Amino acid sequence: MSDEQMQEALGLPPQEESLFEAPPMAEQERMVEAILFASAEPVSVKELEARLPHGSVVSQALVNLQRRYEGRGVQVARVGEAWAIRTAPDLGFLMQKETVETRKLSRAAIETLAIVAYHQPVTRAEIEEIRGVSVSRGTVDQLLELEWIRFGRRRMTPGRPVTFVVTQEFLDHFGLENARDLPGLKELRAAGLLDNRPRPGNMPGVTNEDEEEVIEDEDQGDMFEE
Repeated sequence: MSDEQMQEALGLPPQEESLFEAPPMAEQERMVEAILFASAEPVSVKELEARLPHGSVVSQALVNLQRRYEGRGVQVARVGEAWAIRTAPDLGFLMQKETVETRKLSRAAIETLAIVAYHQPVTRAEIEEIRGVSVSRGTVDQLLELEWIRFGRRRMTPGRPVTFVVTQEFLDHFGLENARDLPGLKELRAAGLLDNRPRPGNMPGVTNEDEEEVIEDEDQGDMFEE
């Protein structure tokens, strides 16, 4: 294919003779290559012509560059009405990078998760009764998305409300064999997590001795106070 046919196929304007003495074509190609390489966005032919010395034939330089990069790791590609240096399509997988995003649970989510873990199966109304505030849909959706809770069986009560239970993923994440292995009050106090759990009387594995210790601690706050 001739240069003229290549230009026509690529949608480039026909080459025009210039009254100015232009740099050698090899130098023009280097200039175009440098501009495309340094630009974060595709560059139009008009923009290239405005940057190159008078008399330069940008269309020819683009054709030559495109040929030179054929079969390489990057290529000179036309993007709409502009041009850019892009990774070869078959090598795009090399540019992908998987990252682990650390997401912190909100206080509402922590409280809701704790209630489900210690009182499962539990309905939304029961969660709200224990917390003393309503449970937003976003909080439940976040825990469902993390796959730490799931829907359980519906209660055989009026309205047949759905229940929530913790999942195998929840147990695996916290190193628990089953929900009965959840820490008691003493373990939570030792870990500094007592403020993030329901009242002792509502938690399994809590003895009267444990409860008395909490009552004596006047500075101990209630996790579910807003």
